[in-house]
Amino acid sequence: MIYIRSTAFLLLGILTTIFYGLFTVPLAVLRHDIGYECARGWGRRILWLAKNVCGIDYEIKGIENLPSRPVVVMAKHQSAWETVAILCYLPRAVWIIKRELVWVPIIGWVLGGLKSIAIDRKSGRTALDQILEQGQDRLGRGYWVMIFPEGTRVAPGERRRYGMGGSLLATGAAVDVVPIAHNAGECWRRNAFLKYPGKVTMSIGAPISTVGKTAQAVAREVEDWIESEMSRLPSTGEANRKYANRASGA
Repeated sequence: MIYIRSTAFLLLGILTTIFYGLFTVPLAVLRHDIGYECARGWGRRILWLAKNVCGIDYEIKGIENLPSRPVVVMAKHQSAWETVAILCYLPRAVWIIKRELVWVPIIGWVLGGLKSIAIDRKSGRTALDQILEQGQDRLGRGYWVMIFPEGTRVAPGERRRYGMGGSLLATGAAVDVVPIAHNAGECWRRNAFLKYPGKVTMSIGAPISTVGKTAQAVAREVEDWIESEMSRLPSTGEANRKYANRASGA
């Protein structure tokens, strides 16, 4: 059934993306506000499919922590699930993405149209300067800025070095950071075709103030909160057992 459900999700997801893309791509360029709401409609449909076809239920904790002012959001990155959930549940944001994503049909075009900050991760200081300059511009215009500080998706139980871009942007713009932890990778792993049933928990932390702090101090505080919260998240159920069996060779 895992294979059947995963195949059905893939096919229905492609059809859903094409259908919404017909409206979202042009609207993202011509009418950003309407385009963003169309993208959210696509996201809600993908979450619905994941739940009702693949059995991936979810719980969002800490919605009350979301402020009314623009902030920098820094989240754990394990799968595609959290990108969809963040799109649906957080205020309107721009995303810091790798430049290659802009050329992905439909999804990449939408990201480009929605004023995402597309960087070349190999360009070092140039990429950082782009994050700071364009990020402050977006914050000043009332957008939230979304960044995955580890730079790429990581497997459950693993972690990578947290980059400084988000913290430098937040301290430079004098805005708070909202941290997010989740365990979506246990049901929906990076580049994985198979989707395992379980319950994903996405936890939104209280805003972390940057007032009077260095970017290094903010980065440590964000990383400590996310990684500590990761250790407290509940099991996703069947997905955890599947991965445990694989690791043990059972």
